[in-house]
Amino acid sequence: METAEGRNQTPISEFILLGFGNGPELQPLLFMLFLVIYLVTVAGNLLLFVLVVTDRHLHIPMYYLLGNLSWLETCYSCTILPRLLDSLLTGDRAISIKNCFVQLYLFGVLSSTENMLLAAMSFDRYIAICHPLRYTALMNGRVCCWLVAGAWLGSFLLSTIVDSLLFQLTFCGSKEIDHFFCDFAPIIKLSCSDTRTLELVTFVVAAVGFTAPCLLPPISYFFIISTILRIPSSSGRKKAFSTCSSHLIVLVVLYVTTITVYLVPTANTPKVVHKIFSVFYTVLTPLLNPIIYSLRNKEVSESLRKALLKLSDFGNRHRI
Repeated sequence: METAEGRNQTPISEFILLGFGNGPELQPLLFMLFLVIYLVTVAGNLLLFVLVVTDRHLHIPMYYLLGNLSWLETCYSCTILPRLLDSLLTGDRAISIKNCFVQLYLFGVLSSTENMLLAAMSFDRYIAICHPLRYTALMNGRVCCWLVAGAWLGSFLLSTIVDSLLFQLTFCGSKEIDHFFCDFAPIIKLSCSDTRTLELVTFVVAAVGFTAPCLLPPISYFFIISTILRIPSSSGRKKAFSTCSSHLIVLVVLYVTTITVYLVPTANTPKVVHKIFSVFYTVLTPLLNPIIYSLRNKEVSESLRKALLKLSDFGNRHRI
């Protein structure tokens, strides 16, 4: 670790997010691309959230958890993309240390909550497929409320512990962050304080808030797939798998990109590759989730079709 004596001791008050480079011809294209992604992501997730809230056929634990995930993905996009869009549009890449910490805090809360919600959805699918006769007893409204509340409150608590230590750091010397948002590892590299305690606490918090919830889905799907393979009829196997295929696709996309960014050694990996995978799990995953659930889930597709028909009828009546 670089010592404080080896750095310029002049405190800094802001960071510079380098983003995706300085190419002036690339900035308008990136702005339009991320603007479209942002608008579609927010619209898609809010639409899915509204469908779950308003359609009584979707008032079951599976969709209650999905509605919370959709709301979370909306907040996720609003945490990362507006600041990125502003820097692409104006060219101003400076962000105050306070605002950077706020973004990091919200990012940590939402990332941890997402992992916990996906773990809860895995448990829901495990009970539905492996213990269908006990499903209504084990996965009722009260249990779902406790799962969601525990995910949010636990994430707020874990992120608060880390950020309370982060706020005590002093930053001096370089203020450039070679990323498009405030992530933990690039920030602590710029600190001229001793970060060993913070790194140890962060490791423990990550083990509790991320590793533990990430272990539940693979275990759940091991038993789910084993149960599905024992179903005698092919139609029964297909029907059972269809109830969890959307969730499984979302898990695979999220875990592959997250593991690539945070666990694969980056010493010999170009920074641009690291940023591209970061875009996948911070920007594209919230975009893909409502699309995947809408296309691969009959109940959601049917609810969306009915909602569009109602809007069409409402519009036709007003024209008349």
